[in-house]
Amino acid sequence: MPSPSTHSVLGTTVTMPVEIRDARCVAAGFTADADAMASIINTSGADGLRPLRLRPGRGVVMLVFVDYVDGDLGPYNEFGVCLLVEDPATPASPLRALGSIARGDAHALIHRLPVDGEFTREAGRGIWGFPKFLADFDVDHDGSRKRASVAEDGRLIASLETAPGIPVPAASGATDLTAYSCLDGQLRSIPWRLGSLRGVRARVGGAGLILGGHPIADELRGLRLSRHALMTMSVDHLAMTFGDATDL
Repeated sequence: MPSPSTHSVLGTTVTMPVEIRDARCVAAGFTADADAMASIINTSGADGLRPLRLRPGRGVVMLVFVDYVDGDLGPYNEFGVCLLVEDPATPASPLRALGSIARGDAHALIHRLPVDGEFTREAGRGIWGFPKFLADFDVDHDGSRKRASVAEDGRLIASLETAPGIPVPAASGATDLTAYSCLDGQLRSIPWRLGSLRGVRARVGGAGLILGGHPIADELRGLRLSRHALMTMSVDHLAMTFGDATDL
């Protein structure tokens, strides 16, 4: 049996896979202009990927705030701008797209990923090519209405508030997922396994999104996000593992 791979991050050895033992999150999905999504994908260098089209002309963008409570990279907050993309191995179809969103196993290009920890920034960029950069967070995952905002150098990127959803039974067993990163023109795939989930709530709509004066906020405006969220979800506890990236 081969030995696990390791990576050196700021003088610390990180052994793969990376384990996240406890985290909580809030997410909102919006439909977006598929051509604008394709333009961002191509400009970033990930031109081998195609937007997941829910219907003609419209794709899906997920905005996700995650509070990593206990994991191999330490505690930190993260905000992800995730563009849902087609699985390159399967033909595109709106029905298949709807099914992958409903199951929660759609592939995603992690396009923007501000964090508030230096160690996770270095690990994310060095191990997986995730586009992590340092930012400031103000989050409240404890109330019935979840609130989170992220800013860089005093300029607001996004503020999200979600209304309570209805309890959703967690799926039994682990789910294997695929994410993509593209840093400095190198496209990579990252396998990650979603383990136990508790306190899952979901609903149609229910998100209030405010975009600020940061360039990422302008980029999100350019995606022409739907006025109302397609769906929102919050999770009180989730566990995950991340494997090594593969260059594509």
